Amino acid sequence: MSGWDKSERISIDIEVMDQLVPAVVAAERYAADAREAVRAKVAARSLDAEQRAAHGYAWVETSVAAMRATLDWLQSAEADNRAHAHEWLVAIIGISETLAQLTGGLPMGQNEIVRPVDMDSGAAARRLAEEPAVDWLLTQGNSAKHRSWLVQCMVDGNGLDDRLGDELIDTIRDQYRRFTDERILPDAHGWHLANDLIPDGLVAEMAQLGTFGICIPEQFGGLGLGKLVMCVVTEELSRGYIGTGSLGTRSEIAGELILHGGTSEQQAQWLPRIASGEILPTAVFTEPDVGSDLGSLTTRAARGDDGTWSISGAKTWITHAARSDLMTMLVRTRPEVKGYAGLSMLLVPKPRGTDDEPFPAQGMNGSEIEVLGYRGMREYALQFDGMAAPADALLGGEEGQGFKQLMRTFEGARIQTAARAVGVARRAIDLALAYAQDRKQFGQPIIGFPRVADKLAMMQADMLMARELTYAAARAKDSGKRCDIEAGMAKLLAARCAWANADAALQVHGGNGYAQEYEISRILCDARILNIFEGAAEIQAQVIAKGKLGDRN
Repeated sequence: MSGWDKSERISIDIEVMDQLVPAVVAAERYAADAREAVRAKVAARSLDAEQRAAHGYAWVETSVAAMRATLDWLQSAEADNRAHAHEWLVAIIGISETLAQLTGGLPMGQNEIVRPVDMDSGAAARRLAEEPAVDWLLTQGNSAKHRSWLVQCMVDGNGLDDRLGDELIDTIRDQYRRFTDERILPDAHGWHLANDLIPDGLVAEMAQLGTFGICIPEQFGGLGLGKLVMCVVTEELSRGYIGTGSLGTRSEIAGELILHGGTSEQQAQWLPRIASGEILPTAVFTEPDVGSDLGSLTTRAARGDDGTWSISGAKTWITHAARSDLMTMLVRTRPEVKGYAGLSMLLVPKPRGTDDEPFPAQGMNGSEIEVLGYRGMREYALQFDGMAAPADALLGGEEGQGFKQLMRTFEGARIQTAARAVGVARRAIDLALAYAQDRKQFGQPIIGFPRVADKLAMMQADMLMARELTYAAARAKDSGKRCDIEAGMAKLLAARCAWANADAALQVHGGNGYAQEYEISRILCDARILNIFEGAAEIQAQVIAKGKLGDRN
């Protein structure tokens, strides 16, 4: 791999920026053309009937938004003199490859490629490819030379810039990076192999750092910070172990539910204890055979003469259920009302379980669901048979609002999940890079073989684009605007990136990657769930397509 001559880099800087800006603008025009083409297809039939075209269009919009976020990042870094070889190369490669996918075929899944013809946007795609700036990037952007230079930057230890220009946020990142390196990475793989819960002592340390109260206002004992900080913290923790990155998810959901939907008494009762880590919540929404169709939930809660609630039914895929102290539970309190209008949200306290007795609450029991990855908290199927909840458990004191209350939390939860995916993707890069330099075959380190180096270059480019799209969604959320589309885009792209990076990193490891003793085997298992929970990729694409076709946000 040859180095990057400084004089050559200066000339490329000038030429490339002249190409990147008009190319991204042209891609945005293409997305608008694709919207009109798909809108006509949907109008002639329906969104569900034209699901492939609609979801393909969602991927187009997601890809273009990622290009814009990456360009904004590069321009900001350049303005602050933080854009060095690594930054330029990763942006060139990522944007150029995305343009190639827009004009040729976008991967929606491992065996699903959406092409312009599927969206009746073939002519628009050809116009995009013929734009001079786009043509330049298609032929010269994601080149073997640029990929080789990028990997040389990685080998030289030139880290990709992740400063956000905010001293507080950058300090928080440094703090959590050290914590992850020192307290999580040395033991994470052992926890996974033993299917151990994340140690209580580590959870307490995370609480002391403020992990569980990042977005809870200071008046309730939280840090009163925004979703961008949440992303930085989650990304660093997930780089060490997806379990530690996910511990805050349930606190994030519960905190947002109570902050925006709870009574003043409920806020005072629960928010300070969630923020301090005294209370570990769990989200109890999903039911067997229901999945994303929440309107079909059947678990019931009936109010007794004394005002208390009696809960009966079954829930599944409940994370951290045994060690939690509070369940945010979506139930049907109006059995005569079909669909979402009959659902309410309850705040159900429960005693924390132990290894010997995981579910000591009367009227509640559960069984562990053995999983490939995403360990450290454990997954459970729960059964309720007359479990009691206090009279003041109804969130906000009003029935029939549960679905609406839950929907308000999905933006933050999906952005947080995207940040988890970015952390997993970063760890895959770290492991693949180290292994490729250490492993020798045919007399040389395998990083010297172009296809190994190419994998590393694309992993870095994909991660950067997913990261910047996630940060863009967090900023949108912090601005107070509705951002279900932006959150869906971030999760959609970042989850794909995590899986692709983990898969490529395992391939770099060869047969050793398939051995459980190697950490990359865990990363692959952990990455796979990201495309499913908090709304599967298909659900995200549906949300994005419906919103964009309806000119929402």
